[in-house]
Amino acid sequence: MEQFTDRKRLTTMQRFTNKTALITGGSSGMGFATARRLLDEGAYVVITGRDQARLDSAVKRLDAEPERLLAVRADSASPADLDQLMRRIETWRGSLDVVFANAGVGIFMPSGEMTEADVDQVIDVNFKGTFFTITKAVRLMREGGAVVINSSWTQYRGLAIASVYAATKAAVHSLARTMGAEFAPRGIRVNSVSPGYIDTEMYRDVNPDRSVDAQIAAAVPLEAIGHADEVAAAVAFLASDDASYVTGQDLVVDGGLVGSVPVTAEGQGPR
Repeated sequence: MEQFTDRKRLTTMQRFTNKTALITGGSSGMGFATARRLLDEGAYVVITGRDQARLDSAVKRLDAEPERLLAVRADSASPADLDQLMRRIETWRGSLDVVFANAGVGIFMPSGEMTEADVDQVIDVNFKGTFFTITKAVRLMREGGAVVINSSWTQYRGLAIASVYAATKAAVHSLARTMGAEFAPRGIRVNSVSPGYIDTEMYRDVNPDRSVDAQIAAAVPLEAIGHADEVAAAVAFLASDDASYVTGQDLVVDGGLVGSVPVTAEGQGPR
């Protein structure tokens, strides 16, 4: 379960008061943590997911004022679902200020074992779903809005069992650069965030044996697996006016995994 502390939730910042944010894949993990963060900072929030029961559970756990939270069952890989979603948002709030294109799936296995159906599923959700989420949502976005895309540390380092997953994550960061240029005349910024190893449902599905946690943490200079609320803080920064001069960039939230080499216990060299 994601770890949320009172210290992290109690914030005097209200950067999103009266703003409307869409978070795809918001019923769990980093999407859920970001929904909680933006609600805490005053936003009206729309969360989506494919499973109605998980959406209902997320709404209860978020415990927000009913008028400030809308949950919509939608499959990001379906343009028809996305069209219906945008109509719901337009009816509910009229416009959008923030989009966190977070919905994603991972199939982790050697490349030679992946079927065409596996490849289609990962591309349909991670790339096509992100592309159409943004292009449809941007029509509702007001000037000065912000889009944040959930990419991954795997776009920077080769992970042997993540060929298609990593390729889609590199592709969506490319969207941050190209769409950042495309939407700049409207004052809409587009960036991505690349989480490292984060303790979410997907992480636990891939690593059901928790004995590997120590081995994974040892590869991270900060010697820890991250938590979803730490990614949510980065998303909130990129979506806020604090990042008003930042677009087309990627913010890596990985404890140093990509850019640094851990030292030995004696501090005298790499592990």
